[in-house]
Amino acid sequence: MATLRGEQQAVPPLWLMRQAGRYLPEYRELRAEKGGFLALATDPDAAAEVTLQPIRRFGFDGSILFSDILMIPWALGQDLSFGVGEGPRLEPALVDHALDRLQPVMSRLEPVYGTVAKVAAALPAATTFLGFAGSPWTVATYMVAGKGSKDQSETRRFAYRDPEAFGAIIDAIADNTVEYLARQIETGVDVVQLFDSWSGSLSPAQFERWVIAPTASIVERLHARCPGVPIIGFPKGAGGKLPAYARETGVDAIGLDETVDPVWAHASLPADMPVQGNLDPLALIAGGADLDAATDRILAAFVERPHVFNLGHGILPDTPIAHVEQLIARVRSTT
Repeated sequence: MATLRGEQQAVPPLWLMRQAGRYLPEYRELRAEKGGFLALATDPDAAAEVTLQPIRRFGFDGSILFSDILMIPWALGQDLSFGVGEGPRLEPALVDHALDRLQPVMSRLEPVYGTVAKVAAALPAATTFLGFAGSPWTVATYMVAGKGSKDQSETRRFAYRDPEAFGAIIDAIADNTVEYLARQIETGVDVVQLFDSWSGSLSPAQFERWVIAPTASIVERLHARCPGVPIIGFPKGAGGKLPAYARETGVDAIGLDETVDPVWAHASLPADMPVQGNLDPLALIAGGADLDAATDRILAAFVERPHVFNLGHGILPDTPIAHVEQLIARVRSTT
């Protein structure tokens, strides 16, 4: 929390995106017992257990809520499923004004708040609790296409073809995201993160319209409703558009993906703005001297800036636990 409020630390705090996940045997066991991801994520007892597992094992400085960025479209009335060996599916996929035909079921979000309350009561006092939501652009790509895609072509075409109808989808996501994150905060999280996993597919003008503008709206409203709660923005793939995102959205800290040069980021982002990231998840899998060198380069780049050490994207399922332990030891040996 101190880092996200602008204080530099001799040893940066550390957590990992997707730290509660498939690389842990205890997670795999519980998921198999529950029978699937959605059943696990909507059972507050089980989801709280999964959230706490990496804290018990590794003692990370931050604990992130176990949930999914597609909870908002599910609550807005789309059916959500996770097939074995497939990505998430949303039905019906939105075309034209199909948003108007959805029947919201906001009670679908209640288990998330139950999970937050249970985790908040169980976490060590020194561990920061992070909530999250998907950013409007990324969530909209799934809502429009009904699934993930490599280049978000269907959603980008929709946004060009009918910006008014697409804007209505973005607005609905943004409005509900403010409420969703506020409820997470009111129930017990300390910080929230906005994941814009597909922001890198947009042109600069479209990025301004569908990433920066709705994110700024969410941040402004959430700051007004929950003053003092830091908001981390993570526009994956934004590249050279990161400085504009940092300046114009109002986020308190910015997450960097693994493709961003940390030296460039330190030179280009607003002075003293906290950053989070940005180790390549594949470097974590590689381990050994390569992992140490990649870790050291990031630490050196941000030595004069508030920095939360993290990955540039989520931890991968085949990551060796010993390499996570190596990373933690390397970061915490910083002097």
